[in-house]
Amino acid sequence: MKPYRTPADNGIFGGELVEKKSRFIAAVKHTDTESEAAAFLASEKKKYYDAKHHCSAWVIVGENGAPDIVHSSDDGEPSGTAGRPILDCITGRGLKNICVVVTRYFGGTLLGTGGLVRAYSGAAVEALSGTEIVEMKPMLTIDVTFSYAGEPKVRRYLSDHGLNFKEPVYGADVTFPVLLEPESADGFEEELTNLLNGDVLFERGSVEFLGIPVIEEGT
Repeated sequence: MKPYRTPADNGIFGGELVEKKSRFIAAVKHTDTESEAAAFLASEKKKYYDAKHHCSAWVIVGENGAPDIVHSSDDGEPSGTAGRPILDCITGRGLKNICVVVTRYFGGTLLGTGGLVRAYSGAAVEALSGTEIVEMKPMLTIDVTFSYAGEPKVRRYLSDHGLNFKEPVYGADVTFPVLLEPESADGFEEELTNLLNGDVLFERGSVEFLGIPVIEEGT
């Protein structure tokens, strides 16, 4: 399970480019499956029903180690002038679970193959530049159970190490569901055991992807 970057799942990000009176309207959306990507493409076609071309590309993470699902479509434009350039903008940024659709309204002037490539790429770049990106990292949940007396020490330790935890469970003891990178689990358990003088139990859960906002340099 390797980390990957993807658009934030909180809406549609867009951009637009005009080239010789042709409008290229780009839309970017987080999509977890190929069916979601196809549905997004269909919604863009419905939104801009009077446009002739709705070119698209998507990359979906393969399940259980399978290859990623990669798609691109020129939707009637000359072969290789639209879908592939859009896809290159996606893969060049290392993005996955993403669909990009670029709709074209013809302006009356032919752009040529080179002009089309630049226009579709430019529109995709414009939309991607304004897209909120998160890094999906595989995180392991460990339920850490200890006596009430140890709670201040555990909270201080988690804060000092920048570790996140879910809502604690209070019963006969205290249980903190802690999120951390799988490779650091052994060291984490050893340090907590020493910190609490052995008065602690660990139960490892499943590994799930957690989205971490990406802050680009200069922002």
